[in-house]
Amino acid sequence: MSKIRVLPDHISNLIAAGEVVERPASVAKELVENAIDAGATRLVIDIEAGGRRLLKITDDGEGMTRDDAVLAFERHATSKISKAEDLNAIGTLGFRGEALASIASVARVELITRTEEAPAGTRVVIEGGRMRDVKDAAHPRGTTIGVRDLFFNTPARRKFLRSEATESYHLTNLVTHYALAHPEISFTLMNNGRETLRVAPAQDVRERAYQIFGAQFLDSLLEVNNESSEGDAGVSFAPIARVRGFVSAPRERRTSRDAQFLFVNGRFVRDRLIGRALSEGYRSILPHGVYPAALLFIEVPLEEVDVNVHPAKTEVRFRRAAAVADAVREAVRAALASEGYAPAVEIKDVAPSSIEVAADASNDKVEAFSDMPASMEVAAVTTAPIAREAFALGSQPQQERIGFGPAEPATSAPPSFAATAATPAPSVPSALTVPEDQSTYVPVTTAPPLPPLNSALKFVREVRVESLSSNIRPLGQLDESFIIATDGEGLLLIDQHVAHERVLFDKYRGLESSRRAESQAMLIPETFDLTPAQASAFDAVEAELESYGFELMRLSGRTVAIKATPADLPASEARNMLAEVLDTVDSEKRGNARATLRDEIAASLACHAAIKVNMPLAAEKMRWLIDRLLLTSSPTTCPHGRPVILRLATQDILKGFHRI
Repeated sequence: MSKIRVLPDHISNLIAAGEVVERPASVAKELVENAIDAGATRLVIDIEAGGRRLLKITDDGEGMTRDDAVLAFERHATSKISKAEDLNAIGTLGFRGEALASIASVARVELITRTEEAPAGTRVVIEGGRMRDVKDAAHPRGTTIGVRDLFFNTPARRKFLRSEATESYHLTNLVTHYALAHPEISFTLMNNGRETLRVAPAQDVRERAYQIFGAQFLDSLLEVNNESSEGDAGVSFAPIARVRGFVSAPRERRTSRDAQFLFVNGRFVRDRLIGRALSEGYRSILPHGVYPAALLFIEVPLEEVDVNVHPAKTEVRFRRAAAVADAVREAVRAALASEGYAPAVEIKDVAPSSIEVAADASNDKVEAFSDMPASMEVAAVTTAPIAREAFALGSQPQQERIGFGPAEPATSAPPSFAATAATPAPSVPSALTVPEDQSTYVPVTTAPPLPPLNSALKFVREVRVESLSSNIRPLGQLDESFIIATDGEGLLLIDQHVAHERVLFDKYRGLESSRRAESQAMLIPETFDLTPAQASAFDAVEAELESYGFELMRLSGRTVAIKATPADLPASEARNMLAEVLDTVDSEKRGNARATLRDEIAASLACHAAIKVNMPLAAEKMRWLIDRLLLTSSPTTCPHGRPVILRLATQDILKGFHRI
C-alpha cells in the first residue's frame, strides 16, 4: 500500500489556515485588505468577544457577482494575478487566493455582496469549509462578510487565543495601521456595540494622524520626506525608495517599537531592516534600548520588493536592501537635522591622522564648530578650537599669523605646509583645503598617534550577589553615568541609572503589601489623547496605575487627564510612561497573572523615575545609592535583566600589568 497520499481539500485548507489565520486580527487583516483592493471608500468593522464570537466587515467597494462570490472560497482563487509575471510586480494588498478558503475552513462565514449593475445581491453561507447555502439577498453595492465562532471546529487552536481584551487590542491596532495607510478611506470600529474608532476621510497622513492620535502627539513629530536629494555636484536625484511620514522628536521616546508604524507601498509590515535603519537615524541621539515613535511610508518600485515571502504578507524582501536602508536612515537623519537635533552634514570615512577643513573668512560658518554636537562623526575633533582661533585673529593672512611666513596667492591646487608648534617640538604635518575663491589658509594640526593600550575588557566580569559586601567606597563618576567604587576585591563600576531602577522597582513592588503609594498633585492636570489601541487597554490597567500613585480621569472620547503622579516620577515623564505601559504591557500580558502586570508597570515606572545617565552625583548621593542597592532583592541585575555592577578584581589588575 502506498504511503504517499494526496490530502483532502478540507485538511489542506485547515493546514493553510494554520499559516494564515493566527488570531482574529489575522482574519481582519485579510478582509480589510480585500475591501481596500475592491476600491472601498468606507469600512465598518464590528467585533464581539475579541473577534472570536463575531468579526464583521462592511465595505462599499465594487462588490462581486454571484459566480465570483461562490468561486472566491475556492483555494487559490484570486482576481489579483493571472500569470507568473504578475508576481514580479504586485501592486495589490491581497493576491494569494488562500485567505477566504482558510478562514471558511475554521469558522462560520456569511458573505453578502452586490455589484452596481446587479439587480440583487448574493448571500453565501459556509460552515467549516462546507458550503451550506447560496441565494439572492438585498444589499447595497459592496460586500459584507461576517465570520462567527472562529476555530469552532478546531478547539485545540481556539484554546491558544488570548483573553478578549488582548485580542481586541490586536484588532484595534490593526485597524489603526490601515487607517493610517489609507487616509482617503473612512474607518469605523465597533467593539461589543461600543464605538472604538471613527475617522472621516482625510486629506493626507498628517490629518489622519491628528484624527487618531490627537494634537499633542502630532506636535512632537518631525516630517520626513526624501522625494529628492542633492548629489555631490548639486544635481537633484531620486533615491531608490521614497520615504515620507513622520518621526518623533528625541524627547518623545519609548522602550519598545510598538509606536512604530511602518508601511511599504501601502502595506503594513513588520520589517527588521526598516526598524534598524530607523534606529540608525537616531544614532548618538537616543540611548541604546530607547526607540522613537514613527509613521513611515516607504514607496519602492514594485519590481524592487517581494511581498510573497510569508502567507500573512507582513514580511517583505527588498532586491536592494542596503539602498532602501540607506534611504530610510538618511531621510530620518535629514528630518532630525532640519530641527537641529542632528548635524546638517556628517563627515564620514575621514582618516584619523588628518582632516580637511574648508574655511570661509567672509562668513561665520565656523560657528558650526562651536555648536557641533559631541556625537558628530569627525575624526580630529580637537582641531575645531584651532580653526576658531585662526578666524578670531583678524583679516591678516592666516599662515603669516601662525608662523608660516608671507602669504601666497591661492591656486586651484592648494600647496602643502608644515606647521611648527610655538614651543620647540618636532614639526607635525597638517592637511589643508584652500577654496578657489579665497586666499585664507587654515592650518589644522594633529597629534602623533599614541601606542595602542591593552583593553581590560577580558578581565571585567559581572558580579555575583554573594561576593558583595557592605564595604563599598565610591571614588567618583565616569562620564557622569557610572560610579567608580572599590571594595575588598578590587574596582567596581556601577551603572547609576539601572542601580536606581532596581531600588525603585523593589520599592514599588513592596507597596502592594504595605500601603498606597505617595502622590504629587499636578498644579494643572495634563491631558493627552490615547490611541485607539491604548484606549482599549486603559480600562484594564487603570486600577493598577492608580495603586502606584497615579490619579487619572477618563474624559470624553479617548482623552485622559493626569491629575497626580507618583512622588518619585518627574511630571515631565508621566505621559511617556503611561503611553509606554499602555503600548507594551497590553500587547501580550493582560491575560497573564496580575502579579506579572504589576511587575511590568513597576519596571516601567522605575525606569522613568530613576536617575539618568550624564547626571553628576555628589559623593553623598553615590553613597546613598550604593547602600540602598545592597538592600534590594537583586542588587546585581536591573528589573529588565541587565547587569548593575561590573568588577575588575585586584588579581586581574596585577595580571594585566604582568605583576604576577
